[in-house]
Amino acid sequence: MDSTTKSKADEAGIYYDTNYGHFDTELYSEIRREAFGEDIGQNSWLTADEQDRFLSRLDLSPGKVLLDVACGAGGPALRIAAKTGCSVVGIDVHEQAVSTAGSLAIQRGLGQRAEFRVVDAAQQLPFSEASFDAITCIDAVNHFSDRPRVIAEWARLLMPGGRLLFTDPITLTGPLTNTEVAIRSSAGVYLFVPHGYDEGVIAQCGLQLLVCEDVTANMAKVAEARRAARASRSALLREIEGDPAYHGQQEFLAVAARVAEEGRLSRFVYVSKKLS
Repeated sequence: MDSTTKSKADEAGIYYDTNYGHFDTELYSEIRREAFGEDIGQNSWLTADEQDRFLSRLDLSPGKVLLDVACGAGGPALRIAAKTGCSVVGIDVHEQAVSTAGSLAIQRGLGQRAEFRVVDAAQQLPFSEASFDAITCIDAVNHFSDRPRVIAEWARLLMPGGRLLFTDPITLTGPLTNTEVAIRSSAGVYLFVPHGYDEGVIAQCGLQLLVCEDVTANMAKVAEARRAARASRSALLREIEGDPAYHGQQEFLAVAARVAEEGRLSRFVYVSKKLS
């Protein structure tokens, strides 16, 4: 890891630790409710309505097991468990996120059907072949620099007929300036790919593509709503996050909203199936 990459990783760690450390406070809950319409414990561009549409494509039910990669604080995975009756395993590289997810599982009465682990999903995963009926990765595939290897690993873990659903929120669909790229990739490792790249990797990994849907409009709406919700609470947030981190996040959200609204950096959802 070179010094620039390490510095970005360190900054990302500080950002995520601060966010997850205050995740269940009323202040951060208020921001999520205002930004997403419903607080399901998400830290991405996912809304409850969007997740409900995604669920119909995963074929989950009691007795089945879902792996949620980069689960964050676990809210979306726990909502899936509650709505479908399935069991969930969530993995994330951030210890604070996993700790928050475990507490949230107990609060929601799902401790027996939900397990959360600290795992670096960029590496080989500590599960046997064909362990899961479905795998999801929401707005995080862009953080894995070797995407073919990561998706091949997910394919290994799927049972025959199992479903993979992931969203790629930084698909290049237009021109970007170097400043926009730098701001939009300011919290860790980011891999920008052209539209069509993900479809090729899915096929390369032996999966059958079922759905490719443009969901950029949702990202544009949420990014602007999050920016506005945070701006109206700027004094409180600056006290918690510090001025540089607060302004950096506001700039990130403003750029994310603009380039999505203008169709230059897009978000797609992909659903694929492991062939028998």
